[in-house]
Amino acid sequence: MLVRRLFGRGRLLFPRFPDTQVNGNSRLEVSNFRPVTRFRGCSSSLIGRQKLRMRKRFAWFVAALILIAFGFLMACSVKYAPNNDALLVSPSQGQAVMQSFSVDLQNGHVAQIYNVNGPPTPGIPTSVVLDPQGQHAYVIVQQNTVLPGSISGIATFNILSDGKLANIGHTSVPDPKALAIDSAGKFLFVATSSGSVYVFSIGANAALSEVGQPTSLPAEPGGQTPSASALAVTPTIYPSQFAYCSGITPPKTETLYVTDSVNYLVLTYSVSSSGSLQLIPFNTTTSTASGIPTGTVPSGVAVDPCNRFVYVSNAEPNNTISAYTICYGVSLAAACPSANFSLQPVAATAPYPAGDNPGPLVVDPFGNYLYVVDQGSNQISGYKISSATGALTPFTGAPLATNLEPTAIAIRSDDSYLFVSNLNSANISEFAVTPATGILTPLAPITSFNYPSGVAVK
Repeated sequence: MLVRRLFGRGRLLFPRFPDTQVNGNSRLEVSNFRPVTRFRGCSSSLIGRQKLRMRKRFAWFVAALILIAFGFLMACSVKYAPNNDALLVSPSQGQAVMQSFSVDLQNGHVAQIYNVNGPPTPGIPTSVVLDPQGQHAYVIVQQNTVLPGSISGIATFNILSDGKLANIGHTSVPDPKALAIDSAGKFLFVATSSGSVYVFSIGANAALSEVGQPTSLPAEPGGQTPSASALAVTPTIYPSQFAYCSGITPPKTETLYVTDSVNYLVLTYSVSSSGSLQLIPFNTTTSTASGIPTGTVPSGVAVDPCNRFVYVSNAEPNNTISAYTICYGVSLAAACPSANFSLQPVAATAPYPAGDNPGPLVVDPFGNYLYVVDQGSNQISGYKISSATGALTPFTGAPLATNLEPTAIAIRSDDSYLFVSNLNSANISEFAVTPATGILTPLAPITSFNYPSGVAVK
C-alpha cells in the first residue's frame, strides 16, 4: 500500500527501459524524474529510507547502462565475418600505419575495423599485397627522416581472424618500387628502382628468405641505367569456374614480367622451382633483344588469369596501353616460335589510348576485362578483352572518376568489388562490378587515414 501511495497505482519506481527513457537521439530522458518534496502522512525516517533505496536503485541502473554501452562498443569492434565480408587492407602514409576494413558482400557497406589505429609500419608505406590465403600482408616501406629508425624494405603482417593486423617483422631491400606474389604463395618478387629484382621464398608465418643474389636488369646498348617499375607473374592456379581456362590444367612453372621504365621495355624471366630467374630474350625473325618494346615510361603490368595476354600501361607522353600475347604454345598466327612464355605484340590496333598518365592496372579474375588507373586524370579506364586475340575494346561512355591522385587498384577474386586508393583525398574509391559486362557502379568512397598509398582485398 505504501508504494501505491507514493507513486500511484500501477506505476513503477523506474519506468521500463527503453520504452519511455530513450528518445529519438538515443539519449536518456530525465525530464519525467522530478523530486518528491512532500509525503503526506509519512515519518521522516521512512522518507530517508525511501530516498536511500531510490539512490541505490539509480546507481545500479547507471551501472547497468555503462555495462550495456561497453558491451555495445565491444560488439561493434568485431565487424569482420570471413564468410560474409570482404577484407580491405590499405597502408596510410600520413600516420605510417596499416588500416583494415570490413566490406559487406551483400551491399558493399564498409566499416573500419577497430584496431587502435592499426599497427605501425617501420617506414613510409607504399604498395601492399596479400598472400593467396589472405593470411598475411606484405608492404613496401621507405626509409624517411620523419620516422626515426625507419628502414627501406618489406614489412610483413599477420591478418587475424577478426580482420585486425599484427606486425611480424621486416626485411631490408634497397629502393623497393613494386612487389608481386605468385598464385601458390611460394615466392615474393620485389622490383627496385635501382634496376634489380629480389626473390624471396615464403616460409611459415610469412618468413622471407632471399633466393640467391638479386637479378640485375640487363643494360641496353646506348640506353640508360635500367629501373624496374612494375612486375607480374603468371599463375599456376586457374579459376575454378567462369573463366576461359576453368577446367584446364595450368602450367607448373612460372614466368615473371618486369617493366624497365627508362629503356621502355618489358622483360621476361623464367622462374625455376627454387625461385631463381633466367632472362628469356625477345626474338624476332631478324634480331634478338633483351626485352620487348613498350610505350613511354612503362608504369604498370598485368597478366590475365589464363596465361594468354600481358598488358602494360605507358605513362606520358604516350598515355597508352600495350598488349602482348604470351607464347604458351607454338603459334604461327601469334608469331610464337617456341612455347617459352615469351611475348609477342598483339597485332590489332595496339597500343590503345588511355587517360592521362596511366599507371596501375588489373585484369578481372576471369580474364574478361582490364581496368587501368589514369593517375593524371583521376579516373579509371575500362576495356573488354578479346578472348581470341587479346585486343582491347574501350567501355562505352566516359571513364569513371576516382578521387585525387589514385595510386593503386585491387579487385576481389569473386569479381564483386573493385577498389582504388586515393593518396590526396584520404579515401578509397569503391565500385560494384557487374561480372557479365564488366561495368563498374560507383559506391560511396571509404574514408581512410591520410594518404592511403595502396590497397589489397581478399
